[in-house]
Amino acid sequence: MKVKVKDKLVEFPEAVSAKEAAEKLHLTAPEQAVAVSINGRLKDFSTPLKEGDEVQFWGFDDPLGKEVFWHTSAHVLAQAILRLWPDAQPTIGPPLEQGFYYDFANLTISDQDFEKIEKEVEIILGESFKTERIEFADKDAAKTAFSHNPYKKELIDSFDDTSISAYRQGEFVDLCRGPHMASLGKIKAFKILKTSGAYWRGDSSREMLTRIYAISYPDKKRLKEYLVMLEEAKKRDHKLLGAALDLYSFKEEAPGMPFIHPRGLIIWNRLLDFLRSCLLEGGYIEIKTPMMMSKELWERSGHWFHYRENMYTSEIEDREYAIKPMNCPGCMLYFKSATHSYRELPLRIAEIGHVHRFEASGALNGLFRVRSFHQDDAHMFMRPDQIRDEINHILKLADKIYMTFGLPYRLELSTRPEKSKTIGSDEEWENATNGLKGALDDWGHSYRINEGDGAFYGPKIDIHIRDAIGRHWQCGTVQLDMSLPQKFELEYVDSDGSHKRPVMLHRALFGSIERFFGILVEHFGGKFPLWISPYQIRILTVADRHIPYAKEVAKKFQAKGFVCDVDDSSESVGKKVRTAQLLKTNYMLTVGDKEVENRTAALRTRDNIVHGEIDISDFLVKVEKERDTKDLMSPYSTAP
Repeated sequence: MKVKVKDKLVEFPEAVSAKEAAEKLHLTAPEQAVAVSINGRLKDFSTPLKEGDEVQFWGFDDPLGKEVFWHTSAHVLAQAILRLWPDAQPTIGPPLEQGFYYDFANLTISDQDFEKIEKEVEIILGESFKTERIEFADKDAAKTAFSHNPYKKELIDSFDDTSISAYRQGEFVDLCRGPHMASLGKIKAFKILKTSGAYWRGDSSREMLTRIYAISYPDKKRLKEYLVMLEEAKKRDHKLLGAALDLYSFKEEAPGMPFIHPRGLIIWNRLLDFLRSCLLEGGYIEIKTPMMMSKELWERSGHWFHYRENMYTSEIEDREYAIKPMNCPGCMLYFKSATHSYRELPLRIAEIGHVHRFEASGALNGLFRVRSFHQDDAHMFMRPDQIRDEINHILKLADKIYMTFGLPYRLELSTRPEKSKTIGSDEEWENATNGLKGALDDWGHSYRINEGDGAFYGPKIDIHIRDAIGRHWQCGTVQLDMSLPQKFELEYVDSDGSHKRPVMLHRALFGSIERFFGILVEHFGGKFPLWISPYQIRILTVADRHIPYAKEVAKKFQAKGFVCDVDDSSESVGKKVRTAQLLKTNYMLTVGDKEVENRTAALRTRDNIVHGEIDISDFLVKVEKERDTKDLMSPYSTAP
């Protein structure tokens, strides 16, 4: 039997399962295979392989590997909880970007219980259970199996398919679509992180459950590294740094709607200036559409039927309106307001639009999860043959933006879901997917394919950035949309005079600008590169008699566009230095009798290196270059 493994044809003398194939290929370590895809779909290792199957094994370092590893680990957590608290009722336990959680009804625990739970997990892992998939004939059979758990029965009733399964490990059986790892033996390190309350199915009118967050790894070294990263992340918490640096705040009077302070607005405006310079260079035009538009528009776009509960609405003169949760429909109206020729295509239309979405109060999280935010949206209208070039154009722009901030990234392509759940013809989907895939191949970066994970209206590319402490954030997205051009009957006049429907791409690179702001605060730990720093230069006076000279020097920097202020307080120089350092000030210039006499200053950088007396003009030349080139590294320091 021949199957394709990682694009290589492999022959087996007899029929094998995915697990047996992995063993024969010596892919047994967690870094090699903790999950398997067969013909683009995640499957259990027990799945028999067939002639011609395309097989991909995923190690723990692959996102799909982590997903299966952590989902299996969530069942271990639930098994431990039921051994310790038999009356608890498991509900759901999904994997997260980092780790997993499980929600339980009829359970009350505290931090003091974590060690006890971890010890029980160790016992379970030591028993090295194999995982077994159980398939039910129908919903009634599944509900009978989980008759003791009303939460599981409710989930079963909500399923729209007939294939319902559960997984067994030892005495523990849990409702689950899977897949799981073949054995629990690959889990070598396990840590309970925290507990919190969570409403059943995210509905504040439903029961409050106990949520337990945890993480697991195939070795203890990785767990230790993760815990160190968590400690570093606490120091970089953007909510705390934002307050310490006086960048923004959050008020009870406007939950989920941040207040940006003057120093924060310096960063905000620098980000927008940079973005707009990229748009100008990239051949975009920019528009601004109304924040509130009528119900009819949102019905036409489909948002009224599918997103209504997350929209803020109002009634004016007996007509219903909604504050926009996204910018797309407004751009459709703009495109439709004029006749377009094929000669205009591709037409790149950008909007830095202010949108509002209702998020449950318990989900709000600083700048990361808000109700009011700005999106750097753009919509590209083109002919089908232009898709590949346009994707390449977007990827080049993404690379420029992320690399400017020192943010490496990875790319993921999500393809067509089940055909019955999508719009558009087979030919349109093939052209669209080939255009995106061809552009990614041209780009030359490695990328992951998520088979069947695209939207109903088109395939997409997601861009995940990695910050300074190794966390991944999904910010950028490139989405091909065959739905809105159809719903809004968009057209262009082709070279033969016929009217044709354009292909449309959505794209956002910052994503939510507020969220990207928060990511940058944590990525840099508040120590911003000079070009976006809200505290670029501070001049410290030794005594009051040095104030006139300090202000004279400050004006030279201010005239060149720098954020420069003078600390002429009565505090000691040491205290002034400490205050400037707490504000992550890039450069501190101290002036005393000697500096006034020589028309110089004594330089200290924020890495606490004293550079001594410097010439003001020479310093100005260097920092202008650092700022204008958006350099991440100071010419005076080995640290940014």
